[in-house]
Amino acid sequence: MVFVFAIVLSGVALAQTLEDNYNDLIHYIKIGRFDLATGYAQSIIDSNAAPEEVFAQAEAKPQDYAILIKAKEEAVDANLAAACGKLVEIIEQGRFIRKADPKVIVEEITRLSGTTRGQLAAMKRLKAAGEYAVMYMLDAMADKSRQAEWPNIYTALEQMDRDAIRPMVAALQTDNVGVKAEIIRALGKIGYPQALANLKYVAEKDESPELRTLAEESIKNIDAAALQISASQLLYRLAEDYYYHTESLAPAADVNFGNLWFWDTQNARLSREQVDKRYFNELMAMRCCEWSLKADPAFGQAIGLWIASFFKAESAGIEMPRYFGQGHADAMVYATTAGPEYLHQALARGIKDKDAHVALGVVEALSVTAGESSLFYRIGTTQPLAQALSFDTKAVRFSAAIAIANAGPRQSFAESRLVVSNLAEAITQSSETATDDTPMWNAALADSYALRSAAAMLKIAQTRNPALDLSPAEAILIEAIKDKRPQIQMLAGQILAYLSTPSAQKAVAVMALADTNSKDIRITALAALAVSAKLNKCLLDDATVDEIYSLVSSKETDPDLRSAAAAAYGSLNLPSQKVKTLILDQSRS
Repeated sequence: MVFVFAIVLSGVALAQTLEDNYNDLIHYIKIGRFDLATGYAQSIIDSNAAPEEVFAQAEAKPQDYAILIKAKEEAVDANLAAACGKLVEIIEQGRFIRKADPKVIVEEITRLSGTTRGQLAAMKRLKAAGEYAVMYMLDAMADKSRQAEWPNIYTALEQMDRDAIRPMVAALQTDNVGVKAEIIRALGKIGYPQALANLKYVAEKDESPELRTLAEESIKNIDAAALQISASQLLYRLAEDYYYHTESLAPAADVNFGNLWFWDTQNARLSREQVDKRYFNELMAMRCCEWSLKADPAFGQAIGLWIASFFKAESAGIEMPRYFGQGHADAMVYATTAGPEYLHQALARGIKDKDAHVALGVVEALSVTAGESSLFYRIGTTQPLAQALSFDTKAVRFSAAIAIANAGPRQSFAESRLVVSNLAEAITQSSETATDDTPMWNAALADSYALRSAAAMLKIAQTRNPALDLSPAEAILIEAIKDKRPQIQMLAGQILAYLSTPSAQKAVAVMALADTNSKDIRITALAALAVSAKLNKCLLDDATVDEIYSLVSSKETDPDLRSAAAAAYGSLNLPSQKVKTLILDQSRS
C-alpha cells in the first residue's frame, strides 16, 4: 500500500508518499529546520497511515529512527518533540503488530527452509517476534508432514531471545517427547538463567531418563551449580525474582500488557492469556510458587510467598485475570485457610518491604485465625506480628493490635503497651477527622477501626486479661464517652467500668446522668456503673451518689431509666440510710 499526501510548503502544493514524508522529516531534523520537520511529522500522523507501514520506514533505516528518538527525548523544540513522540508511538504500535501477526510468523517459519538469504532474514524476524513466534514454531515441530523443515526450525528456536523463555518453559508440559527434547536443547543453548528452575523440574520429575539427562546437560550449559539445588528451591527463587520485579523478567516494553503462557493439554499447543502489566509479575510469582509446590508439596515457603503475591496482585485494584475463572476465591480466603505459619512468612515479607497492602491483608487474616500460641511466631529472631505494631501505616498498626487483643494472650510480652496505645489511638479516629481518601485510609475505615478497637478493648477488659493493661488508655476512654458516635460512647463506658480508679467510675456516672445523652446511652452507662461498683465498690463522691438517687426516687424518671438507675444504685452497696429514705418516701401511712 502506498500513501500519498498533499503538503503545502511556501505556497507550493506537493504530492508526497509516506516514504517521502519520512525522509524529509529526518532531513529537516538534521539541518535544524524544526518548523518544517514538525510539519512533515504531523502530516504522517494526520494521514492515519497503517502503523505497520510507518514502522517499515523506521525499520528500513535504523539510524534515521535513532535521530527521531533523539528529537523526541532531547526536546530542543517542544512542538517537534511532541510530534515525534506521537510518531514513535505509532511506529512501536506497528512494530508490535508486525511481530505478533500470525500470518507473518507462519510465512517466516516456512522461509527458514528457503534460500540462505531468506533463512537469515526469517531467523531475524522470528527472533524479533519472540514469544509470539514460539507457538507456531512448536506447532510446525509437531507436524509430521513438515518433518523436512524441522532441522531449520530447531536451529531458529535455539537462537531465540529472552522473552521466548516463558512460552518455551510452559511447553515443557507437552507429551510429544521429540518436541520436548528440542525445547530442552534450545533452552540450554539460549542460556538464560530463568529457564533453570523448569529444566531442573524436568531433570527431577520426568518419566523419561533420556529427557532427564538432556535437561541436566542444558542446566550445565547455563549454570552447573543449579544441579545441586532442588527444583522447588529454584522455582521459589524465580518466584521471588518476579515478586521483586527483576528487570530481566519484565514483559516486553513496547506494549502495555504482559503474556502468561499455558499449555493447552486438550489441543496440545500453547495458549496465551493477556494480562495487565500492573500485576503481571505478581501473577507470575504465584505460578512459580505453584510449580514449586508441585515439585515438593512440603516446601512451605512457597505458600507464604504465594499469599503475599496474591495480596500484592489485589493491590493493583483491577479485576483478576480471566484464567482465574468464575467463583475464584480472593486472597483473604486463601490466607485464612493457610494457617499462622505461612501467614507470618507473608507478613515478615510485607514488613520488610514496607508493603502496606500485603501487611494489612495478612494481619487481617491473622486476626481471624491466630491464637495465643501462634501470635508471636518467630522467623529467625523476629516476630512479624509484633513488628507490625510499629508499621508506618495506621491501618496495619491498628489491625495488628486488634488481632493480638482478640487472640487474648495471657502471658506478658514486651509489646503489650504498643497494643494498648494503638487501640487507644484507633478509638480517636473518626470520619470527621479523616483527611485521606485512599484504599488504605478513608472516612469509612476511620469509623470502622474505632469501633473494632473499642470492641477489642472491651474484650480485654471483660476477660480481665493479665497481659494487656488498659489503664494507660483511661484518659482517651474518658474523652470517648463524649464522642458523637453513640456506639463509641457506650463501648467506652463499658470499658471504663473495668478500670479501678475513681476517675473512671466517675466518668461512667457522669455519662449516665447527662440528660443530653439518649436513653439507650444512659441505660448502658448505668449498667456499666453497676459492673464498676461490683468490681471496685463505690468510688463516687456523695454529690454524684445523690444525683443517681434522684433518678431512682423521682416519679418523673422514665421507667426503664429508673430501673437501670436502681440496679446501679444497689450495686454501689451504700449504707442503709439511703435505702431507708427511699422506702419511707413512698410510704402512705
